Amino acid sequence: MAVLSIRTLPDPVLRQKAKRVRSFDKSIHRLIDDMLETMHSASGVGLAAPQVGVPLRVIVIGIPDEEELALINPQIVRKTGERLVNEGCLSIPGYFAQVKRAEIVRAKGLDRSGKEIRLRANELLAQALEHEIDHLNGILYVDHLESMDELRPVEPATDELLA
Repeated sequence: MAVLSIRTLPDPVLRQKAKRVRSFDKSIHRLIDDMLETMHSASGVGLAAPQVGVPLRVIVIGIPDEEELALINPQIVRKTGERLVNEGCLSIPGYFAQVKRAEIVRAKGLDRSGKEIRLRANELLAQALEHEIDHLNGILYVDHLESMDELRPVEPATDELLA
């Protein structure tokens, strides 16, 4: 496994719509493993392939005290409710803002072997799913803000979502 370089704004790969994964070969398994290692190294809870310069529809999520998740070609099937959450991003280091996210998210995707996974998520997992799937569509959390003036600098030792 390897720690990959995380792309930051204004890198154009962050604004591209990622391509669907068509084959589940060793390169996808290696990408997932490298993304997990990179996410842990950066102390994040999620990472999308475009954030490491790979324009494919692959995300990983690692919420403390929960099983790690890798989803290929994920999509949100349904969102319910709305809440304000503090959110940051490894591709926009040093800042966070309050963003509207769903209370409950239903999503589906494929695991590393190509088997379908369906999820019903709330709290941090729901937020991470929305955030990472946004990345696959070239959307960053700052796009949900009315103004960039809403960004706040991250204080050291914060527990904000970094994905």
